Amino acid sequence: MTSVLAKFNFRQGLHRESTQYEESGKWFDGNRVRFRAGKPENLRGYELKITDTFEGSGRDLLAYKSLNNKKRAVFGTPNKLYQHDGDRLVDITPITTTVTLANTFGTSSGSTRVCCSDAAHGRTVGDYVFFTSSAAFNNVSLQGNVYQIVSVESANVFAISVTDAANATGSDVGSATFNYLIPTGNSIAVAGTGYGAASYQATVCASDTRAWNQPASADATDIVFDITNWSLDNFETDVIANRNGSNIFFFESDASTTPIRATSVTNSPVSVNSIVVSNELHILALGTNMTSVSGPFNPMGIRFSDATNVSVWSPSAANEAGDITLVDGTKIVSGIRSRNAVNVWTDNSMWIVQYVGQPDIFRETQVGTNCGLIGQHGAVDYNGVSYWMGYDNFYKYDGSVQILDCTVRRFIFDRLNLKYKEKVFAGINSEFQEIIWLYTSNTSSATDCDSYVIFSPENNYWTYGDMFFTTFEDRTIFGNTITTGATVSGNNLYNNEPPGIFTGSNNEVLPSFIESGDFDIDDGNAIIFMDKLIPDFDINTGKIKLKFITKKYPESSDATAITKTFDITETTDKLNFRARGRQAKVRVSCSSQNTSWKWGAIRLGIQGDGQR
Repeated sequence: MTSVLAKFNFRQGLHRESTQYEESGKWFDGNRVRFRAGKPENLRGYELKITDTFEGSGRDLLAYKSLNNKKRAVFGTPNKLYQHDGDRLVDITPITTTVTLANTFGTSSGSTRVCCSDAAHGRTVGDYVFFTSSAAFNNVSLQGNVYQIVSVESANVFAISVTDAANATGSDVGSATFNYLIPTGNSIAVAGTGYGAASYQATVCASDTRAWNQPASADATDIVFDITNWSLDNFETDVIANRNGSNIFFFESDASTTPIRATSVTNSPVSVNSIVVSNELHILALGTNMTSVSGPFNPMGIRFSDATNVSVWSPSAANEAGDITLVDGTKIVSGIRSRNAVNVWTDNSMWIVQYVGQPDIFRETQVGTNCGLIGQHGAVDYNGVSYWMGYDNFYKYDGSVQILDCTVRRFIFDRLNLKYKEKVFAGINSEFQEIIWLYTSNTSSATDCDSYVIFSPENNYWTYGDMFFTTFEDRTIFGNTITTGATVSGNNLYNNEPPGIFTGSNNEVLPSFIESGDFDIDDGNAIIFMDKLIPDFDINTGKIKLKFITKKYPESSDATAITKTFDITETTDKLNFRARGRQAKVRVSCSSQNTSWKWGAIRLGIQGDGQR
């Protein structure tokens, strides 16, 4: 019997809601692939945007054009706030406290350790300080550098490390103005311990049952301090910034002063969980102090500034400042600007906060419940429709809240590490009409984002894979998406998927693959016989590997599987081979340097070979 050529027509997207055999006729597994015109291809690569590294993992990223039309990017980490300014990174971290002191330093001859005296300084190890108006002492000059605190000696003394060793031992020497940066935050969620962290007689301490005068242990506390996140938004051509738990900052990117830093917004609340700027240029503080700058904190409260006036927060008949309080949840998680409103999520519900003018200014409307947002950066607005990741589903809002039909839902949520849910980051890749969520998996020891899931609203497919990026910003400013990510060489800013690049930033190979569900003939009643393949791949250089894997039964061990492997190049016109099995699957993979590949109309010589 002569085989008949048949085209492979697997359904686009990855499908993991059932077994590999049940997902017959579909693509089942993959990494670093997307679909174009229904056919799979590998993702492009990435390159360093700038060689400078920075401190801490990126937690939010904003690209924009400044007033003088220069391309800018601002991003925040648990340690600092940075601006990408042309060909450099600039530390724009806000100063929170300034104090001028005399006779304040101590040195030991031959040591690079300098003790700094400041009564009740309130600093911890890892915080930052820089000195101005500093007089040199004992061969030590502090002027112009930012120092990280390496130890805290007491409530009144901390130590830094300098470059040049002191040439003399001395105490109470030198004078300077201390400029303290916003304290360093948490890169991972931290369990609260101590006497108020869990219930009396709970099984949470070394003696098993907690009694009087016993603190709770870290593995059973009721209190968790979330990771440090930033929320960034444009205020016309400038930037509004907030680090969760702090006040609100303003950054004028074209400021002429040196060095430029973000500065506190006068009269803004002292404790804010996140911010968003409305279409009418109100700053909305989400989860904040109510009624006054340092009033009672309400995690479900929203305060908003006057339109265009960042420093006016007290309501009056002459302005549009005010406040509202949401219900249905325990805290506001985040908000994003949409076409005609600000969409706000609590940990359980979604709200539309719409500008209506005097006297209410904003009107809040609940549009969904049991649809809370998983983390501060888990939502995006794409063409006027909001998409977000919840605790066990993906959602969209286009006038009503809907659960997205996700073909990889169980796979993603089963491997999502909820301990790091606040690191979930949603981004848009408009070039390929995609929404991407970066997340931390529970399949490794990773404590930062190591995985992604992509959804294409226009083409209705899902894919997933491995990725080390922590933020993601669309191509509208720089021509390609930009990201932050951490490798063994440090934290960097990247150009993601620039045209023609299919390697990593160090020219490393970026492996990709896609594997089908199992296919059979006549529901497995007939044995499959395959004898030829006519490939149709678009390969720019190098090669790809094509595998056919046959099994007798779905649960047959891999050891009994038969595998046929072929190298495919752009000039491969036909492959002759022989393979038999009750069911089969196909796998395409690539580990070649800088190789781009696209699946076309692949034809397989196939026939039934009797019933067994």
